Amino acid sequence: MFFSEKLRKISNINHFFFSRNNGHSKDIYDSLNCGIGSNDDKKNVIKNLKFVSSKLNIKDASLKLMYQTHSNRVIVVNKKNEDKTRFNSDALITNVKGLGLGVLTADCVPIILYDIESGFIGCIHAGWKGLVTNIIKNTIDELKKFSVKNKIIASVGPCIGFKSYEVEIDFYKKFVAISKNNQIFFSKKNDKKFLFNIRAYANNELTKYGAYSIDNVEYDTFIDSSNFYSYRRSQKLGERDYGRSISAISLI
Repeated sequence: MFFSEKLRKISNINHFFFSRNNGHSKDIYDSLNCGIGSNDDKKNVIKNLKFVSSKLNIKDASLKLMYQTHSNRVIVVNKKNEDKTRFNSDALITNVKGLGLGVLTADCVPIILYDIESGFIGCIHAGWKGLVTNIIKNTIDELKKFSVKNKIIASVGPCIGFKSYEVEIDFYKKFVAISKNNQIFFSKKNDKKFLFNIRAYANNELTKYGAYSIDNVEYDTFIDSSNFYSYRRSQKLGERDYGRSISAISLI
């Protein structure tokens, strides 16, 4: 498990960026696969999620997850919908005590948030599709509805590293079409390939839209196979599926 040094100082939340270790899954999912949508044995995934809930010090049913579709949709978890366990979104926020919010990743960027002013926690699944359609902006805009003056602490978790994230020229053009300034997040590898710094892009979006303080838990999920699942690595190895790591935060 890994932590944000900034969030670790806040007494009324628990948070973890979980590694792939200390779980029940076998084979390619070894061992803390929390991807309920994967082809893993569901019994093992449920055991893994129970472990996550215990570490967050919440009830099993209080861990809220998402049907992540690389959208820009943000949902507020409140007293009206807290009975649901999964939401059709790529970001969740709540100020309900005793609830935990989780985001699943296998190369994409997990972001967890705490707003000191409003007392809201949040989590974001930031893949490239969500980033170009403003998932970070939408999440911060939603938080701003609950406080006149926000003070958002954000932690960007383990994701695919700059040197590991090869993209095609059409991918590069999508980002540059948004702003020519986005060229700084790319490095040309050859005539057909670029390297993309998705972590830096996510940090820039958080800064641009008003995060008060940001830190990073800097691990490359593609390279570090002992600690993290990776969609790209599994594709390269020709594996039939892949596990998902979870990053989660709870409000005490």
